[in-house]
Amino acid sequence: MPSSSTIDARHRHAYGEEAQELLAELEAALLELEDAPTDQPLIDRVFRALHTIKGSGAMFGFDDIAAFTHDVENVFDLVRGGTVAISRELLNLTLQAKDVISDLLAAGLEFRQADLDASQALAAQFRKWLPKPAAAVAARKAGPAAPGTASTLWSIRFAPKAGILFTGANPLCLLDELAAMGAMQAFPYLQGVGRLEDLNPEEVRMRWDIILATTAPLEALQDVFMFVEEDADIAIRAIDYSGDACTIDKKIGEILLERGDVRPQDLQAILAAKKPLGEMLAEAGVVSREQVASALAEQQIVRARREERKAAADAAPAAEKVDAQAASIRVAASKLDFLVDLVGEMVIVQARINQVVQQKRDPILTTLSEELERLCDNLRDATLGIRMLPIGATFSKFRRLVRDLSEELGKEIDLEMRGEETELDKTVIERLGDPLVHLLRNSIDHGIEQPDVREAAGKPRRGSVRLVAEHSGGEVHIHIDDDGQGIDKERVRAKAVERGLISSDAEFTDAEIYACIFQPGFSTASAITNVSGRGVGMDVVKRSIDALRGSIEVTSVPQQGTAITIKLPLTLAIIDGLEIQVGQEFFVIPLTHVEECVELPRKAAARDDSREQIVNLRGEIVPYIRLRKWFTVPGDAPPIEQIVVVRSQGLRVGIVVDTVIGEMQTVIKSLGRVFRDVQGVSGATIKGDGSMALILDIPQLLQVVTAASR
Repeated sequence: MPSSSTIDARHRHAYGEEAQELLAELEAALLELEDAPTDQPLIDRVFRALHTIKGSGAMFGFDDIAAFTHDVENVFDLVRGGTVAISRELLNLTLQAKDVISDLLAAGLEFRQADLDASQALAAQFRKWLPKPAAAVAARKAGPAAPGTASTLWSIRFAPKAGILFTGANPLCLLDELAAMGAMQAFPYLQGVGRLEDLNPEEVRMRWDIILATTAPLEALQDVFMFVEEDADIAIRAIDYSGDACTIDKKIGEILLERGDVRPQDLQAILAAKKPLGEMLAEAGVVSREQVASALAEQQIVRARREERKAAADAAPAAEKVDAQAASIRVAASKLDFLVDLVGEMVIVQARINQVVQQKRDPILTTLSEELERLCDNLRDATLGIRMLPIGATFSKFRRLVRDLSEELGKEIDLEMRGEETELDKTVIERLGDPLVHLLRNSIDHGIEQPDVREAAGKPRRGSVRLVAEHSGGEVHIHIDDDGQGIDKERVRAKAVERGLISSDAEFTDAEIYACIFQPGFSTASAITNVSGRGVGMDVVKRSIDALRGSIEVTSVPQQGTAITIKLPLTLAIIDGLEIQVGQEFFVIPLTHVEECVELPRKAAARDDSREQIVNLRGEIVPYIRLRKWFTVPGDAPPIEQIVVVRSQGLRVGIVVDTVIGEMQTVIKSLGRVFRDVQGVSGATIKGDGSMALILDIPQLLQVVTAASR
């Protein structure tokens, strides 16, 4: 049996993951609440997220998080009841609280004193929103329902399994959670405890019947038992006290039948006697006296609640039914990575088997090889599909960024997001966050003008930044557009000349000039601020995108805005490629870049020694590069050579090779540090015969060709 410390660590890790999702949900709801401060479902979302973070935190030992979140939750309990109104000040405080909870969560159980001081200082500000202690005590005595709200009466049966303590859960903490939600009575059952000498302190042999009056919805009650659903028998039902007298004044026998404590035949046998039913059932040994007392309490509470709620009989919220089947399971990222590695190795073995079968020319083996190839393709697609995640989780983080940054700079900005459902490999998404942050900060700081300046230019006071993701072939395109002042091309050119990045007398396209902003240390800002001016950021963006085998393009129109497009591969693990050969060496070109394959005209090959390495393809002049010369492959070129025409970053370039072999599934293997700075190579793959082929870095090769042709 695993130790309790191991189980506790595992459950704390699970709580950390769950809390991060809840914090993201909390931030999204708060930002939406800013535009709709009276939206009750949004307020309920905020309260539920806070309540779950607090309750689960207390259960798994994060007492400081629970105590801090409790103060925030109290304020939003007043918001739910209409006592406190949503304001920008309250939203700012709550967003700061979300950041503090995130910091405390990252620190684990070993909090820094600075984190604790920040949480206590912020908690003190939240307490200012709460009523004075005397008013709070009076409000608690009056009952759990806030003015203008309706509470529901719930019957809860909580029967933990004997080994629940080994999961790190504490049943008493769960009862405290319920007690904090409203007026509660709990009735313990001790029959299963047994004799003292037989008692095992590591096992729980009790169960409870609970009567709870609360304004919290069914989901909040279910959240209390979220982490013990597999380790306890839990039944929650709403008690109807809003019907006619026959429904309201339930007899003891009916309540015990509903709970399953007594069988119908036993009840009928007892009803013939003249004593009170509860007493007779207890004397007959059908039920315990604790069960009778619990049923009597429910009966009395229902009658009392009926008198209090005559005027609002129809206001009690209906209990929502939640599917008990989980829609998804949580899997460690390391397990997915290992699975993808196994699939990659299997693809390589399948290619080797296919090559051997082709040599044998056995029809039975050929059929089996084709079936194996089909299964490998399906397994590969399914495995890579598991790693695909919607990019919306990354996009949602930027609402807060835009809100805070526009407030800091004194600008009015709307963020429009589309294509959040677009899926991308989880590794790409994880490494995409920082580049997008830099690009958005750049658009807000350099692009969008101050409101007065925009009005003077005939623009709306509020600027607009658009963040859009979309699929395009085998790639994902991410667009960051703004309607600001655009990029001053001449200013960028002058700064590039000053730094020696380009010559003053050469001709450059707009795209080449804009590419200078991605050089290390390049900045056109006249002053250093908290946001920009130090020349860092855009070069980090370029390196990050290059590391993802992607590309970035910039277009801009003065006084109309700037558009930045990032093009990324769907996955970094297995891609479709075009296998080519030069001499005795093999290379792979990612299929997403390939446009066509044609034969190199003899006239072009004859003048290849000149500086004009260009070819005329159907009236279009296309520059090309010879892989034989680029990689210094020994041997002479064959009489007839092939050109693979590729496109990237708006450029169309030919790559001259000896032979085009055909398409192949490419399992990408990273190269060692020795080959990190080799231009034109992004990785390697293993072929079916066990030999290696280099994967070409097409964007980098095209930059070289463009520079050479100039």
